[in-house]
Amino acid sequence: MRLWFAGPMSLAANFRSRLTAREPLYGAWSAIPSLLSVRLLAAAGFDYVVIDLQHGGATESDLPAMTTAIRLAGATPVGRVRHAHPADIGRALDLGCEGVIVPNVDSAAQAREVAGAVRYPPAGYRSAGGALATEEPFCLVMVESVAAVTDLPATLAVDGVDGVYVGPRDLSLALGCHLDPDDRVLGPALAQIWAACATVGKPVGVHATDATLARRYREGGCTLLTCAADAVAITRDASAQLRAVRS
Repeated sequence: MRLWFAGPMSLAANFRSRLTAREPLYGAWSAIPSLLSVRLLAAAGFDYVVIDLQHGGATESDLPAMTTAIRLAGATPVGRVRHAHPADIGRALDLGCEGVIVPNVDSAAQAREVAGAVRYPPAGYRSAGGALATEEPFCLVMVESVAAVTDLPATLAVDGVDGVYVGPRDLSLALGCHLDPDDRVLGPALAQIWAACATVGKPVGVHATDATLARRYREGGCTLLTCAADAVAITRDASAQLRAVRS
């Protein structure tokens, strides 16, 4: 028996339709495991808030409260799962995330397994259940390695992969270059990713450190733009205020 979340499902459906239509969507990243902080991020007007289960402080037990807080504040809760494993993916979706961003996907074969873990039979192999589960979650795979860039056209052709998400920091580490979109190695790699997604009409998301960089990525064709992070926002503003008062 499937138990779908009884809240405003139109919000999830609307977000998914905007995502696949490649409309610009703006989001925030949460590393702090607090329903108060994610509610503040969502209430700021972002379209989505990503709960970082891979590098952030939140665990699965935090998801029901955090995803509900995000949803009630008018944004879409998304989970960046720990690993490209069916258990990590299924639990995030069962506990309230309306879609997942999946790291460590280096090939089309891995992407096919990930997409299957997101979808119910006969399209996939995900087990049915979860009181907060969304009926049609979306699946974004991360492109953050040389192998992932090389196999990207095949990955984008996988049924069930709704789009990709780029982590420039990990990609720059994998390429052995500077974390700078003007870097002679990273710049062309990013352009290659944007072009591959545009060719097949699938959305591409990216981490941006500020509004200026986010606008640049948007002009390059990115439509899922993460332009704020809770931990960075606190540190950046607190440091700025302290510098100002000391001066």
